[in-house]
Amino acid sequence: MTTTTKNRPAATLTDGLLKAAIWRNEGESGAYYSVTFSRSFKGKGGRYADTASFSGSDLLRVAKLAERAYDHAQSLREQARTMDQGGAA
Repeated sequence: MTTTTKNRPAATLTDGLLKAAIWRNEGESGAYYSVTFSRSFKGKGGRYADTASFSGSDLLRVAKLAERAYDHAQSLREQARTMDQGGAA
């Protein structure tokens, strides 16, 4: 029997129903981070779901969330670099 572990984001930032998930990846040069954006909505049956579609009124908030995600990913990169060099985080 095989079990799979679900990948989880290294960090998640939110602004209301908007979400930025920061994902840690490993490459030949070490760790790098990517970001996915989503918006939660209440679908059929009252269940919440996510979409990658944003309304015009969401765009400025997505841009500001993207800036926060960039800053947080930069911090994670610096922490990973410190850990790779044998230092304490």
